[in-house]
Amino acid sequence: MQDVAVSKYLSFDTSSAVPLYRQIHARVREAVDTGMLRPGDRIPATRVLAEELGLARGTVAAAYALLSAEGYLDVRGAAGSVVARRDRPSARARVTPRARPLPLDVGGIATPLPFQMGLPALDAFPRKVWARMAARAARTMQAGQLLKESSFGAPALRTAVASYLKLSRGIDCQPSQVFITPGYREGMGLIARALLAPGDIVWTEEPGFPPTRHLLDGLGYAPRPVPVDEHGMDVARAAQLEPAARMAVVTPGHQSPLTMSMPPARRQALLDWADAHDAWIVEDDYDGEFRHSGRPLPALANMDHAGRVVYAGTFSKVMFPALRLSYVVAPPALVEPFEDSASLLSNGCPTLTQGIMCEFMQEGYFVRHVQAMRRLYAERCEFTAQALAPAFGQHATILPQSGGLHLVAETALGADRQLAARLREHGLAAQPLADFFGAAPTRAALLLNFVNVTSPLHAGELARRVARALDQPIP
Repeated sequence: MQDVAVSKYLSFDTSSAVPLYRQIHARVREAVDTGMLRPGDRIPATRVLAEELGLARGTVAAAYALLSAEGYLDVRGAAGSVVARRDRPSARARVTPRARPLPLDVGGIATPLPFQMGLPALDAFPRKVWARMAARAARTMQAGQLLKESSFGAPALRTAVASYLKLSRGIDCQPSQVFITPGYREGMGLIARALLAPGDIVWTEEPGFPPTRHLLDGLGYAPRPVPVDEHGMDVARAAQLEPAARMAVVTPGHQSPLTMSMPPARRQALLDWADAHDAWIVEDDYDGEFRHSGRPLPALANMDHAGRVVYAGTFSKVMFPALRLSYVVAPPALVEPFEDSASLLSNGCPTLTQGIMCEFMQEGYFVRHVQAMRRLYAERCEFTAQALAPAFGQHATILPQSGGLHLVAETALGADRQLAARLREHGLAAQPLADFFGAAPTRAALLLNFVNVTSPLHAGELARRVARALDQPIP
């Protein structure tokens, strides 16, 4: 079977803000939906099509990955790729593809792109151990496990999380204070419903994690951006800008996305504000375990003696995103409001998944995995930064890194979106810092996840792709 000349259906606008891989994706989808490409048609390999179009192979591969994930292509390894057999949607039912994915939305992609944000090291997860535990849990399932689990979380997992936090993060809590949720957004919704009234003002970091701002706004609260300096959220500035705030959402372990840690004096200022104003603090400790030198800093909740800090953690950044398990720790006096909120809003998490996670923790695999990733991430951070620094040249400067899962490469103000678009054309998923601002950006940088860069050789290959994308001399 000969390949169909797909290139004749493809046209590009290189001046467009839409990445080239998205343009390829849209054109092939259109050709399939309109019948120009038919089920069973074989299309050229990524290398062949890239040569025909004069593009980087990674750009074509990224488009193919999206098409495969959406069911348009059937990838058959050495046999090539063919147009999948699928029901053709009517014109009324079709959905116009977005010009770009939502910030930080990595779902629906079969193969992550290099530097894709929001991911742990997928190659280093002990999949065989997890699979063995999953199989055992399925084989030994009892009739009672077919029932719906508590909306608060499985008791055994709540106990395991409380024990882990006491040893690793210095948080002295009881299992009754731990609430298991199916992700950060659900946990944040649980917190807001338990503690806030409609229209309440909430301090959020600027720049900061966009879903926090979007979620609070969508639920009827009033998120207010507070500038971040070299020590994290500027508490004094926040008190001037929004003195009536009822809550602050912060990432003190590693500020999201700039990665600096909040020092003790700033943490104490935040605690003093909450105590004096009868307000609440949400500590989003999404990757606090991963400090590259020395022991991880204690959690902010460890300093809280007035019951003002709600601690939010996640397994997705440590394990794998598809796990969809997070947890919230409420101060003792707030357990009842949280139980009321969970009873009203939460449908709980899958019993089987919670059971596997509990066993993974009880048998010590979770702690060992965290410790191994701490060492691995420090190594990958160092060799990735060393490889990328000359590739960026004058375009960006990689900032010193104390911990976390991504590099911050500072650029000239306003340049990060343009540079990110050029890198995306070469199949590289750098994220512009501008996406993390709610208002006009005051600084610019590229954010690059390094934890899936598996070796110095791999880092060098990616650095050469970066250099080509930015018209730099090949390092």
